[in-house]
Amino acid sequence: MPGPAEKTSNMALPTSLDKDAIREAYEDVRSNMSDHEWAVFKFDGLKIVCSAKGQGFQEFCAQFHDDERAFGYIRIQMGDEMSKRSKFLFLTWIGPEVGVMQRAKMSTDKSIIKDVINNFAVELQVETSVDLDLEMFKAHLNKAGGANYGTGVREL
Repeated sequence: MPGPAEKTSNMALPTSLDKDAIREAYEDVRSNMSDHEWAVFKFDGLKIVCSAKGQGFQEFCAQFHDDERAFGYIRIQMGDEMSKRSKFLFLTWIGPEVGVMQRAKMSTDKSIIKDVINNFAVELQVETSVDLDLEMFKAHLNKAGGANYGTGVREL
């Protein structure tokens, strides 16, 4: 187990990406031909790797733990019975137990992964599991989406 001095010296080292695996997961989530609705990217030492891909919002939420930093990319079906479309959300997760130094490094690490993951309607930073809320995500996507026609029936 590294001592405090070793941990501090790692902070100065740059984060790297498993670019091929991250790009593959990103394209998989974006593809209409894929069953994968989301991908999660975590830190393996100083390298960001694709840690999981899957289906279902609850399974997506289960990937984020209080003591870790991570990124998520998820396809969410939007619209109504007349017009369905996929929207993409990029999530930065900083668990409530993550230390100050790791939190501070997150903006730099986020810019690195956004070199690969660069097509999304909404970007959110979430720090508690309470905020992993599908309705809240959809509200942000609707707000970012512009035209939200509804049913055409106005309630007075």
